[in-house]
Amino acid sequence: MEENQKIHVLYLDDEENNLIAFKASFRRDFTIFTAISAAVAKEILAQNEIHVLITDQRMPVTTGSELLAQAVKDYPDQIRIMLTGFSDMEALKDAINIGQIYCYLQKPWNDDELRSTINKAFSIYKLKREKEELTGKLMTTNEQLEFYLRQKLLS
Repeated sequence: MEENQKIHVLYLDDEENNLIAFKASFRRDFTIFTAISAAVAKEILAQNEIHVLITDQRMPVTTGSELLAQAVKDYPDQIRIMLTGFSDMEALKDAINIGQIYCYLQKPWNDDELRSTINKAFSIYKLKREKEELTGKLMTTNEQLEFYLRQKLLS
């Protein structure tokens, strides 16, 4: 991962005005992808490396929690945020337990708070990736040591 890589954020909301406002607020800070439906979001996720997924909860066809639950399976390193105008406790419980969200924020969002949350989320994303990379290196080193020990024992 490049040191100065721009954070890739996907924001899913069924209200086009929210998508426009989000993109206008954060396009200078992040690489922004927007989706008006879960189907469009899934296409974007399949074609791009998305670091932070932000979704509204209440949408036609697929709820934010349902999309987040699928994202957990398909993109486990991705950091997920629920941004919604409703405080539905059942939806929040699902988002936390099934969608494994990092943060829950309410609309209308505060630009500074959301910007800070996205930056913190990306820091966690990078740490997860670094952990995977180091774990892989450790496994390779262990395999090499085991091979060396077997060779030593055989000689």
